[in-house]
Amino acid sequence: MQRPLRLGLLLLAGLTAACAGAGGESPRLTFSGSALGPEGDVVRRQLARFSERHPGVRVELQPTPDSADHRHQLYVQWLNARAASPDVLQLDVIWIAEFAAAGWVLPLDRFGPDQDDFLPAALEAARWRGSLYAMPWFVDVGLLYWRTDLVDEAPRSLAELRAAALGLQQSGDTTAGLVWQGARYEGLITVFLEHLAAFGGGILDAGGRVIVDEPPAVRALTFMTAAVTDGVVPSSVLTWQEEQVRFAFQNGGAAFMRNWPYAWALLQDGSQSRVTGRFAVAPLPAGDGGRPASALGGAQLAVNRWSTQPALAFELAAFLTAPAQMLERARLAGQFPARLSVYEDPALAAALPMPLAQVRQALDAAVARPATPVYTELSEILQVRIHRALTGQQAPAGALADAAREMRALLARSGLEPGDEVR
Repeated sequence: MQRPLRLGLLLLAGLTAACAGAGGESPRLTFSGSALGPEGDVVRRQLARFSERHPGVRVELQPTPDSADHRHQLYVQWLNARAASPDVLQLDVIWIAEFAAAGWVLPLDRFGPDQDDFLPAALEAARWRGSLYAMPWFVDVGLLYWRTDLVDEAPRSLAELRAAALGLQQSGDTTAGLVWQGARYEGLITVFLEHLAAFGGGILDAGGRVIVDEPPAVRALTFMTAAVTDGVVPSSVLTWQEEQVRFAFQNGGAAFMRNWPYAWALLQDGSQSRVTGRFAVAPLPAGDGGRPASALGGAQLAVNRWSTQPALAFELAAFLTAPAQMLERARLAGQFPARLSVYEDPALAAALPMPLAQVRQALDAAVARPATPVYTELSEILQVRIHRALTGQQAPAGALADAAREMRALLARSGLEPGDEVR
């Protein structure tokens, strides 16, 4: 009962703030985003710096729930009510198309944003139907962690990865060959997306057509399913999320792990990790007909369509996504910049916890999830069918055929017919 009450109070606070700004004494902007720990410290520092550079402009941090799902729920309530606050919102990369299609955030092309410097995959995620709706802020990518004391170099193909994992299990050097997020949630989709790209497949093509039942996708899911069936990936992963996977690798129980960058610093903590100083990262290697792949995560900054100060709000978003602020964010919060030029700054190597060359390799392999307003629903369909295949309830081809049929029906009901431009 506490969650709806908390969301209701935050909704009331947002509407009240919007009304307060209408009196218009001095310009006031509100920013809503991650505000915990180092992330909160750096954003407060940067909002204060923006105010110093714009005398008379007040910038306030508007609180939201810590959970991304709860933040999404609150944003939907605020924006459906046409609240003018917050002016600038932190959006997950998979929310952009939904918010753009609903008319909740402004297209930013009118402000002439500099787009050439952003990572291509991050910029792709910020667009909907040819227009830019957000500024990439920081990025996250899926990584293959591998034990440098057990393997001389990162596997160059999925076949090599499988052979190395199996060999280390058979020799008794490790209990599990490879661990990844296999529970029925969004993390499973990012693992599947990386396997899809590794085999040359995808979920939707550039025209919005469902392609998740085509041969490359079937090969990808077949590879994942076989890994579980043969024990290269323990069946226990089918209930695991990020932390259970990290613990298995951290305790020395796995030779390879798929996880996010946050795990690096924890694995290097010798007080809790048995693999400190004995691992490195790379993208998931290519399979037949594909390429190395790292699923893209991260956050983008968008401007509320009902902001009373849209130009000033864009100026704040542009300030927060400038190279200097991204470098500071990397140093204080350990997050990867979304701008290419920052990776040429020698200071970044000292700012990030992991080797810059390994970071660049993963970023070059970044692949975005589909940009569509109904991504959440498509993901839920896939989660069910992929998990059924991994647990042996359906064959991979049949599971993906069922998923594709349901996804096409959803797109048809939503008016997102194949052939419509989705980026």
